[in-house]
Amino acid sequence: MNAPRVIAMLGGMSWESSAQYYRLANELVRERLGGLHSARIVLASVDFADVEALQVAGRWDEAGQLLAEAAKGLEAAGAD
Repeated sequence: MNAPRVIAMLGGMSWESSAQYYRLANELVRERLGGLHSARIVLASVDFADVEALQVAGRWDEAGQLLAEAAKGLEAAGAD
């Protein structure tokens, strides 16, 4: 049997949408596998105020770097 994949979620663009995606991923796994199954998820949530401040200042490269570092952390934590 293949090991289940680990979902990477980069949240924080709005915590509300991150919560929705988390819920939906788990609902889909439960529908597919049944019982007490849930999604294997690694979640990193950035503070969007930091991202937005960089964007407003025109520092788009730094905003992208902030998100890229968070994504690298997801990969390091074992997400596929």
